Amino acid sequence: MDLFEISGILLTAAAVGSYINDRWIRLPSSIGLMLLAMAAGLAGMLLEIAGLIDIAPIDAFLLRIDFSETVFHGMLSFLLFAGASQLNVDDLKNAKLPVAITATVSTLISTLLIGFAFYLLASAMGFPRVSLLYAMLFGAILSPTDPIAVIGIIKKMNAPKAIETKIAGESLFNDGVAIVFYLIILELINGGVAPTFTRAAGLLVQEAGGGLLIGWAIGWIARRMLSGIDAYQAELLITLAVASGGYLLAEKLHVSAPIAMVVSGIIIGNRRRNAFSARKREHIDSFWELVDEILNAVLFILIGLEMMVIHIDLSAAILSSLCIPVALAARFVSIGIPVQLMRPVYAFQRGTTAVMTWGGLRGALSIAMVLALHRQDIKDVFLPCVYFVAVFSIAVQGMTFGRLLKKYDMA
Repeated sequence: MDLFEISGILLTAAAVGSYINDRWIRLPSSIGLMLLAMAAGLAGMLLEIAGLIDIAPIDAFLLRIDFSETVFHGMLSFLLFAGASQLNVDDLKNAKLPVAITATVSTLISTLLIGFAFYLLASAMGFPRVSLLYAMLFGAILSPTDPIAVIGIIKKMNAPKAIETKIAGESLFNDGVAIVFYLIILELINGGVAPTFTRAAGLLVQEAGGGLLIGWAIGWIARRMLSGIDAYQAELLITLAVASGGYLLAEKLHVSAPIAMVVSGIIIGNRRRNAFSARKREHIDSFWELVDEILNAVLFILIGLEMMVIHIDLSAAILSSLCIPVALAARFVSIGIPVQLMRPVYAFQRGTTAVMTWGGLRGALSIAMVLALHRQDIKDVFLPCVYFVAVFSIAVQGMTFGRLLKKYDMA
């Protein structure tokens, strides 16, 4: 089965799911599509158990899709660019302190808390393969909130700009920080040179700092090009080149490609608001909103269908279920500590910690990071845990986030 056939099947499934959701279910599209895909997968497994159908061809189809490669080298660049281009730079400047602190300090605290808790749970439940270092790796994988899931859901909730910018801004930037922790822990696991503070700082500068610099350079060049033309077809091609070629360039330079896309998206998106006519801006915004909707639809269909190829026993299911409160508690503490420390210099709305905790969704990025690991036995332990947390955060947290906003008078 080639790329065209796979794309055709997934787009058809996304189209049918979107129709069913919009016609009868009326949930936010990301949540509705994922739940429909999961329901279809569960129904297929039950029918196979009853001897009515054979789902082996569906399993074979899903196994042909490299989920990690699809996310990291197929969808992520376009989704991040589309999401970042909708952020207002003035709102981001006003929230720069909480965004910077929660994207760095909170990610570190969460990594440590999840890592230690997961190690204790895995040891108590008889998973000897999970050493302390691998548990910390799990913490790094599960700590960053997924900008794809967060932006796709939160922008439909009519949250106040201040809290929307904090959550979306943090989600767009904290994956680069988590990748640094991920790489450092992998160095220890693989027996490389023990990472010192200097090495960790060097990786942070290379990944995050390099991503910021490359993203700014790409965004500035593209902005200059856009200023010199007046044909929106050419402008669309330039933005597409930034989202694809810019991501590839950042990867070749070994800097954070996601952060580069976020920065270039912010620069180009705000340039459109300031310099383009309303008609031209509407054309470009409509195009990227459409790209965002299509890719999100396909991605959440994939997340839902992945349930069919995850095989777990009772102990793994229990461990995976326990990871949900662990992830929530770590998120609450990692957000709460910086928020309390920043209160003397920054005014937070009532309920900020609770809202940012519940709005910190996990999703495709964490799943892709697990699938990028080489050890199959570790994948078998990590993947169900991350999948349970991701599904809970998207379905339960995503569906109830609006109620939490109302509770704190933010909706």
